[in-house]
Amino acid sequence: MSFVAINAITVPAGGGDELARRFGARLGHVDSMDGFERFELLRPADERDTWLVMTWWRDKGAFDAWVSSPAFAHGHARPEGASQPVAVSSELWQYTVEQATGGATS
Repeated sequence: MSFVAINAITVPAGGGDELARRFGARLGHVDSMDGFERFELLRPADERDTWLVMTWWRDKGAFDAWVSSPAFAHGHARPEGASQPVAVSSELWQYTVEQATGGATS
């Protein structure tokens, strides 16, 4: 089954639209990485301030290769002209898909 990496990003009030813009500007850059399956950026639908960046991979090795790649470093550099980071903090969660149904990858 797939490996899922979730980056839980705490965003200050008013910073969500900028976070979404920055991710939108690089949307699709990870698509050509070996083992990449899917990406989702989840905006909180309640009072929370934590956004979730979810990526699905063939296995943990494919994810680790992405994190070690020059493409990852380039995609995670502060955008030109950005005076400060848009996130207050982030935490990486890693999971192996144990069971899935519907449109989930295997």
